[in-house]
Amino acid sequence: MRMGHAWLNLREHQDYPPAVQALLGEAVGAVVLLAATLKFNGTLTLQLQGKGLVNLLVAQCTHDFKVRGMARHEAVGDDANFRSLAGDGQIIVTVEASDRASSYQGVVPISGASLAECLEAYFLQSEQLPTRVVLAATAGVVSGMLVQRIPGEGGKQTADPAALESAWMKVDHAMLELTPAALIEDDTEQRLVRMFGDDEVRVFSGQDVSFECRCSRERVANVLRSLGVEEIRSVIAEQGAVTVTCEFCQRPYRFDPIDAEQLFNESAPRGSDSIN
Repeated sequence: MRMGHAWLNLREHQDYPPAVQALLGEAVGAVVLLAATLKFNGTLTLQLQGKGLVNLLVAQCTHDFKVRGMARHEAVGDDANFRSLAGDGQIIVTVEASDRASSYQGVVPISGASLAECLEAYFLQSEQLPTRVVLAATAGVVSGMLVQRIPGEGGKQTADPAALESAWMKVDHAMLELTPAALIEDDTEQRLVRMFGDDEVRVFSGQDVSFECRCSRERVANVLRSLGVEEIRSVIAEQGAVTVTCEFCQRPYRFDPIDAEQLFNESAPRGSDSIN
């Protein structure tokens, strides 16, 4: 996967230190890769709940590849690495699907020296599937690759076990040699052909990834209505306007005195009282 515009749009109203921004980018790339391995209708969420400088990180991707993400952190220096950012804690992967049978949650401890290593441990522990993951993020691009050894139909392998093992070892070696820098620099299709061209790689058409947050002016308006007209008027009197910022995308929604009075107009539309 390779993401440019969606990553820039996701961060339009966010201002994270470089190390936190890179970790968030890797997490957003990871949820796209994870969602691509599943057949579901709903939302896949990756949460990093650690005791490091980043105490909460959330990245989400829907079945149709709409992404969003956020992080909460303390002061972070330029030399911060994954272990100092994440600390001790856990990574939670949750699938909320319209079909309850497709919903599940997996939890693994934060381990290794990168988010990619944590995800490899997640697949090995929760699904017993050998997996290699490489993630990379810059200010302009997020890129990632996931290769997985999957069982045959019904859990049975029909090919020669030795040949399968040899094929996996070849793929595994290629992934171990792939650096995040190379993943950022190379075109995705060219990288696939360069790594696996001897095996007659077929590259299928891609799927667009876009940024979409659930917040909206209408949702914020409903939250303000729930506070009551007197509370809103007191804020207006003190600050001249009411501004609510979405926790996920950091987009500000400003309501001036006229906007605020219209909130309580009988003809004003009503809806969800949740911003996100």
